[in-house]
Amino acid sequence: MHFPKLPDWLVYGAVVAALLVVAVGRQERADAPPPPPPVPGEEGVPLGPASPFDPSIVVQVPDKQEPASGTAFSVGQNGVWLTARHVVDGCKQAAILVADGRGVAARVTIDPRFDAAILTTEGGAPAMPVNLADPRKGMRAFHPGFPQGHAGEVASRLIGRENLVIHGRGARTEPVLVWAEVGRTDNLKGTLAGLSGAPALDSAGRVIGVTVAESPRRGRIYTTAPESMRTLIARTPRRGGDANVPEFAPGEAITTDNYGRIADGLRRDLRVAQVVCLAV
Repeated sequence: MHFPKLPDWLVYGAVVAALLVVAVGRQERADAPPPPPPVPGEEGVPLGPASPFDPSIVVQVPDKQEPASGTAFSVGQNGVWLTARHVVDGCKQAAILVADGRGVAARVTIDPRFDAAILTTEGGAPAMPVNLADPRKGMRAFHPGFPQGHAGEVASRLIGRENLVIHGRGARTEPVLVWAEVGRTDNLKGTLAGLSGAPALDSAGRVIGVTVAESPRRGRIYTTAPESMRTLIARTPRRGGDANVPEFAPGEAITTDNYGRIADGLRRDLRVAQVVCLAV
């Protein structure tokens, strides 16, 4: 018995369809559980009685922050933070939130070459460790912060490099790393706005970049390149006594199974905090 010969286009179409089914079936998803509810302001700041922030410098913060809010992380024990430049660019009054409705004033120093800014406060949280080595393609990164103004986190996988073109204020072209999103807080839908400025952490909990942008349609996240981070850290002031203070790192490796829990701990200890612009 002879079967009719199938057209080449039909054979090729069937092969492509099979490959797509396999690819979709193998797509990585590593969603984290929802974060715990925020600590109410009336119960005190998350650091408890040993808070490094003097109550006299804590200010009230409106429920709605305009025009911008984002994420910052500690790089200096006595109040030095990094965030994304566009979160605080042009901001006359910025604050790091230390509890529900309460924050501490932050002085803003913009870096003209990168999408990054240095914030300084009176008092701070333990510094995050930094890994300045070149990351390898395929490695994981974890981005704890405040997407959409609420506690949340994202997991990603490194896919390459690109040049990020910035238009408008501070127009420039900046090298960045490109990450494919592989998971997020499981009740987090839509844009990751507010995650800007969050640290990108390797599996050892070390900062390898600053989260600066996203491409929602492509499922991409962009962070500062290693050479940018090396320049930023070299320019970051390490204020009195920081050299003798051990940097924080989690006691366990960060994985796609536990990154939500570790992110909650970083936010609770204010190593990762929300930054808001109160006036422009």
